[in-house]
Amino acid sequence: MRLSEYTDYTLRVLMACANQGEELLTIAGLAESLQVSRNHLMKVVNNLAREGLLATTRGRGGGIRLMLPAEDINIGAVVRTTETDFRLVECFDPAIDTCTLTAQCRLRGALARAMQAWFAEMDALTLADVAKPLPARRSPPRAMFVAPPRSRRTAA
Repeated sequence: MRLSEYTDYTLRVLMACANQGEELLTIAGLAESLQVSRNHLMKVVNNLAREGLLATTRGRGGGIRLMLPAEDINIGAVVRTTETDFRLVECFDPAIDTCTLTAQCRLRGALARAMQAWFAEMDALTLADVAKPLPARRSPPRAMFVAPPRSRRTAA
């Protein structure tokens, strides 16, 4: 599964606002600190304002800030509003499914359960949870990608 850049930028903007508290952030300042196009951020900020998550103030001395406490903003809900397609494979949409294996496929169910588990994790998080600074580490960070477990099949 992969999130779109739009969702990535949305989450970054929300986290930056959560860390800023009541102080207003400017789109220009965010674009520079996040190293993201100002035009992209304008679209993200406008959408977040329409969704009721950001308050925007125009003009000199204006900027953006969270409209709700970070504890009240659910990450799973944000992802659902910014992503347009959660079909991992063709057979998730009966209208376009042409796979000849759908009737006996077990992978479809496994993928559906994996997506449900992924959303359960996202639904358990608030913006306050993900915006907290990480604690200082004394040991090197773990590898981000872990090799899959070896197959349990044995040679016949």
